Amino acid sequence: MTPAIATMDAWPDAQSRVHAWFASRGWSPFEFQREVWSAYACGESGLIHAATGTGKTYAAWMGPVLEALAEPVRPRSVRKRSDAAPLRVLWITPLRALAADTEQALREPIEALGLPWTIESRTGDSSAATRARQRTRLPSALVTTPESLSLLLCRKDHEAIFADVRCVVVDEWHELLSTKRGAQVELALARLRRICPQLRTWGVSATLGNLDTAADTLLGYDANGQSRPRRLVRGVVPKNTHIEAVTPGEMDRFPWAGHLNTKLLPQVMERLEAAQSAIVFTNTRSQCEIWFQSIIAANPAWFEFTAIHHGSLSRAQREDVEDGLKTGRYRVVVATSSLDLGVDFSPVDLVMQIGSPKGVARLMQRAGRSGHSPGRVSHILCVPTHAFELVEVAAARDAIAAGSIESRDPLDRPLDLLAQHLVTLALGGGFTRDDVLVELRSTRAYQLLTESELDWVIDFVTRGGDALKAYPEFARVQLVNGRYEVTDRRVALRHVLNIGTIVSDAAIAVRYLTGGRLGTVEESFVSRLSPGDKFIFAGTPLEFVRLRDLTAWVRRAKGISGAIPRWQGARMPLSTELSHAVRLKLEEARQGVFSGHEMESVRPVLTLQAERSIIPRPDELLIERCETRDGFHLFVYPFEGRLVHEGLAALFAYRMAQLAPTTFSFSCNDYGFELLTAEPAPLEDALESGLLSTDHLLHDITQSLNAAELARRQFREIARVAGLIFSGYPGQSKSVKQMQASSSLLYDVFVNYDPDNLLIHQARREVLERQLESSRLGRVLARLSDSTVRVIDVERPTPLAFPLLVDSTRSRVSSEKLADRVRRMTVSAEKSTRSGKAMEFRAHDGRATKVVK
Repeated sequence: MTPAIATMDAWPDAQSRVHAWFASRGWSPFEFQREVWSAYACGESGLIHAATGTGKTYAAWMGPVLEALAEPVRPRSVRKRSDAAPLRVLWITPLRALAADTEQALREPIEALGLPWTIESRTGDSSAATRARQRTRLPSALVTTPESLSLLLCRKDHEAIFADVRCVVVDEWHELLSTKRGAQVELALARLRRICPQLRTWGVSATLGNLDTAADTLLGYDANGQSRPRRLVRGVVPKNTHIEAVTPGEMDRFPWAGHLNTKLLPQVMERLEAAQSAIVFTNTRSQCEIWFQSIIAANPAWFEFTAIHHGSLSRAQREDVEDGLKTGRYRVVVATSSLDLGVDFSPVDLVMQIGSPKGVARLMQRAGRSGHSPGRVSHILCVPTHAFELVEVAAARDAIAAGSIESRDPLDRPLDLLAQHLVTLALGGGFTRDDVLVELRSTRAYQLLTESELDWVIDFVTRGGDALKAYPEFARVQLVNGRYEVTDRRVALRHVLNIGTIVSDAAIAVRYLTGGRLGTVEESFVSRLSPGDKFIFAGTPLEFVRLRDLTAWVRRAKGISGAIPRWQGARMPLSTELSHAVRLKLEEARQGVFSGHEMESVRPVLTLQAERSIIPRPDELLIERCETRDGFHLFVYPFEGRLVHEGLAALFAYRMAQLAPTTFSFSCNDYGFELLTAEPAPLEDALESGLLSTDHLLHDITQSLNAAELARRQFREIARVAGLIFSGYPGQSKSVKQMQASSSLLYDVFVNYDPDNLLIHQARREVLERQLESSRLGRVLARLSDSTVRVIDVERPTPLAFPLLVDSTRSRVSSEKLADRVRRMTVSAEKSTRSGKAMEFRAHDGRATKVVK
């Protein structure tokens, strides 16, 4: 491999040409871009961190371009087609939808500067003809995804095709960092560095708190276990973000989740009318469909220039919307996170966020879709779905001003992915045990991998482990002349079809009877439909006809009413940083300070909360008790996000049930949780005996949440990634029910006959860490264990309690409409005029002592 040019001084002509190209676009390179180019010239690697829309892409891209421009070029008259530059740059993107945009952005300077490079993409969306051509020759720069890169590593000639790679750019590294896909990238980079020791790696990231960890994870470790030298480049271009919220003319004193939602549609339509173009972001695909329909219903004439965009739509539809957004054909696009990331959506001058952003980084990322070019102001308009989300908007603005951005922690030793990767290496020419151990330990994900863990995974892929050694289909890798290789063509085919870490509910294609594909919905939704049922998908009313061959056949339906498909992953919790910021805003309100339009709008609600109960201080835990015809209620408010509250609710119920046998039901939201019992719960005794204690926390969480059953379900994902179960050949995919049955059978076999199976331990660990956020739950409990506990008896549910009460009612309402039930509950709550008795407990080390006043 040609070594890196020692200094930028050797590139004067190349630099002048690049500067001229920038000038032709009306730009001038920023200092942070020049810093990256200089570092690249000196052979350095690093991480670029800058706001969305401030030039990160060209900061990473122009280093390799300058290097190529500075090299001698053979005259065109003597050049042959075979002289085209070999694969020099790998550009890894987290989303297939970004590949086309990225490819175009990289191609523009190449064509303008006359560099004889080819730029192509290779993703799951690439055509068969493109993939066939790339089997013979790869382009000079390849835009690809982690999964497609792993597929290239399966080729026996992968060392030859990657031999000339000078640079790898990992785009949107913050999106990959804390996922198995991020660990998959780490493993691929470790292999590429072994092939190309001089390889330069640059990450591109925005909205991330732990930059040092992110950079070290991207670059890995040297042979001595030390972090590799790296350059952390921060974009210094100021990127102003203007955040405001739509507020109702009159605020209900007892708000509930979703009560505002489309009630604010008139204000939304007014702002959209004034905008040249806009993206309306929602947190879920269901909400996306609802808002698209609502906008069209409010003004049918907008149908021509309003579109919908989410990950379940067909590729053709998504590309049409993305192109229409950039060209101005679509003025309004209702979208999910499928448009969070991107290269250039400069026509957009307004971004809306429906509901809570749930995190500071998410809000900044979405705001960056407007004013998406250096020097322009990003403007985001938040549309709350209930009153307390106004507090979140105000809190998020404060957090952004304070630079309090969420961190993302890398994963530690996911062994299911390691098993998959070892089969990839075995298929791509084979590996030896000692060499692969050194390679694996150069990554952050597997730096602490023990020899016994590696030996267990190797035994697992060669024999199936102790429990499956009698079944030949699990012996996927063979030891041949000292190297582990794949020798069975069926194993090879199944592996390349199964590669990757994205696991979700089975996707059911949605097609018209007359032909034409709309996209996919999850099997769990379609399984509830009967012929003749109507539902709304891709913004279109549809009638379900039949389900056959993993396809839901439909026809257009009249009218716009119908069910909205539900997708998994809809319940995002508040982040730790935003939760903290919310508690600070509530403390201001407690002191009578209501700064900003949002807090002024929610003042009547918080004032009533203070009158009926209290607004808790940041170092207080508020517990409200009341009795209704439904039973005895405990409302607990840690303000720590839904997932933590689900764990705390189950933990509190379990610990109180140890004192007195009691049956609990509970509901949760981002602010607190409700415990409902038929008889009064032993709250005081529980507080004094260690309700808030962190002692025996792991045992109590496991017992309270039936973690064994959760681990059984989590094992389906692990089994699929590790290659234990096969999702099926193209057109013959297995159903979720079949996959779950297969994984459950394997789970039981391992538990009963191979209890030391490391994948079983991984399933339990992932349930605690990912589904239950046990580490965050432990930190929250530690905070509460030294808090003052305020127990207040109230006559009726307070404004803070009301959303929880409605959520628990939502699941019980049948013939009576929820809105009618809520209206009666509101009238009842208004009748309450005062608080009941209040008690104070001082907690220390989880045990609370009653304070006598």
